[in-house]
Parts: sequence; structure tokens; C-alpha cells
Amino acid sequence: MIRVDETKLTDELRRMESEYEPLLPVEKTLIVWSLSLGVVLLAVLVWFSHAFFEQ
Repeated sequence: MIRVDETKLTDELRRMESEYEPLLPVEKTLIVWSLSLGVVLLAVLVWFSHAFFEQ
């Protein structure tokens, strides 16, 4: 038995699929910069912890 809320949810998901908008170039650039910065900072943190807190 499907509840009314589940029906509304599936209808909303179908509507969202049909209204898909591709990312703007500036959004793609921001995503790449954010992921790159995160990876670099993680590498710096790992290096720092190994260099200064080695037991």
C-alpha cells in the first residue's frame, strides 16, 4: 500500500528529473577548485602530522 506522501515524493522526483539544468562553467570551475584545494590541504595535513608528530 502506497501512502500519499510517497506518491507526492515520486511525483516530485520525476518533475525534478525533467527540469534538469546543466551546471554553468563557473560552477564547474568552483567545484574543481574546491576539490583540488581539499586534496592539497589533506596532503599537507598528512605530511605535517608525519613530519612533526612521528613517534
